[in-house]
Amino acid sequence: MPSHTKRGVSIWAISMVAVGFGLLTIKEGGTILFGDAAARAAAGSYVPFVLWFNFLAGFAYVIAGIGLWQQQRWAAWLAVVIAAATVLAFAAFGVHVMSGGAYEQRTVIAMSLRTLVWVIITGVAYRSVLQDRR
Repeated sequence: MPSHTKRGVSIWAISMVAVGFGLLTIKEGGTILFGDAAARAAAGSYVPFVLWFNFLAGFAYVIAGIGLWQQQRWAAWLAVVIAAATVLAFAAFGVHVMSGGAYEQRTVIAMSLRTLVWVIITGVAYRSVLQDRR
């Protein structure tokens, strides 16, 4: 398979993941943040700053996904910022947990998944968008 075709598939895949992940993040976060008491109760011991971070990051995910689809350099840099911010939010969450704060185990899993996904997206974006345009 020619490298440009493989690169196109990689960009297509990470773009779809970024946009889909973003839309799901916005929906789920918005349901808890702006839903009724039952929605908040169903979320359990969520950590408000993590919830707000993820909700707002969802919009950045969608924007980055659209930009990556168009192979825009700024979108690759946005992916770097998203990955770094996610790592920082995860670290702050870790401090919250280590300080005895209440949390849900699914938050640990979700933040681990978010970090992994954005590190992968950043790596693919770097190779496909930034590195190829030097």
